[in-house]
Amino acid sequence: MILVDQFNRGDEQTRGRIFKLYMRRLTFINNWDLVDTSAAPIVGGWLEDKPRGVLDRLARSKHLWSRRVAMIATFHYIHRGDHRDAIRVATLLVNDTHDLIHKAVGWMLREVDKRADPAALTTFLNRHAATMPRTMLRYSIERLPVTQRKLWLSKATKATKSSATKDTKDTKKKNSSL
Repeated sequence: MILVDQFNRGDEQTRGRIFKLYMRRLTFINNWDLVDTSAAPIVGGWLEDKPRGVLDRLARSKHLWSRRVAMIATFHYIHRGDHRDAIRVATLLVNDTHDLIHKAVGWMLREVDKRADPAALTTFLNRHAATMPRTMLRYSIERLPVTQRKLWLSKATKATKSSATKDTKDTKKKNSSL
């Protein structure tokens, strides 16, 4: 919190030093609370007028907290009405296996709908709702009207049932040939 406060009050040079320190010490930013309170102001804030490729690199990291930093950093832009980085990073993380990433992506998608562009959420869900992790989907649609939530959940359920049916048929086919 001290670094966030110093970053917010600092000049460009101070902000740059804090961002570099943050990135060097990323392994110590190792729980959801530290990430959620620092990534948007420090990482998102520093990259606001700079190339944002570092977000993609973080999103592809094996380090859980780096991936979460990438997603939460986009809240800085969402808050300003820009959803593009959030959607790009969410697309990179949509198949992540960790529930803390599912929650972060779902949360940022919900914020895209709330603060930036509801159509961007709809487009993302049209592409991914059927296959994205259930927690991610539930978080992202939490603020939608009940009828829309049911619709998105049913698309995911149908896809899951369809996949399970196909897997069962493939298994039966393999077993019958033995």
